[in-house]
Amino acid sequence: MTQALAISRFPVPDLADMPDDIRARIMAVQEKSGFIPNVFLVLAHRPDEFRAFFAYHDALMDKPGNLTKAEREMIVVATSNLNQCQYCVIAHGAILRIRAKDPLIADQVAVNYRKADITDRQKAMLDFAVRVSMEAYKVSESDFATLKSHGFTEEDVWDIAAITAFFGLSNRLANVTSMRPNAEFYSMGRG
Repeated sequence: MTQALAISRFPVPDLADMPDDIRARIMAVQEKSGFIPNVFLVLAHRPDEFRAFFAYHDALMDKPGNLTKAEREMIVVATSNLNQCQYCVIAHGAILRIRAKDPLIADQVAVNYRKADITDRQKAMLDFAVRVSMEAYKVSESDFATLKSHGFTEEDVWDIAAITAFFGLSNRLANVTSMRPNAEFYSMGRG
């Protein structure tokens, strides 16, 4: 019999020992998805940071706007790959497959979005996200002009940058904590 691998190098609190609001959020996610994504358990180690993290996550990823939920996930997958974040590529890849209703899209975007079966508009969006992720200091008016030519508004540009920056933080925490992706993510949205 194999021993279960740790989901984090830091202590993971028991559900029973978590603050009520955090436990309730985790149980709601479990009810919806059928399992508890490890990110919730790992970040529960620091309750105040858990609350702040998921409040900002929700503000970025669940808001209405010109970016679709699938496009938001594309940003996460493409930039998480650059940051070598296994957890986010796998977990958000699963969400991308579901939101895009495409079993191939996450693999294509993670490996090389420039050759993925996505629109020119989406490629421009990911070009900008990659620039923000790797060279934010080089962002210039020409980047804004390119995005505008693809129909993105100033608010869309802010969203792309904010999602990229937020997941840069997430990628780094996932890597430092050795956060392990749940096995369930690997097959989600593929069948």
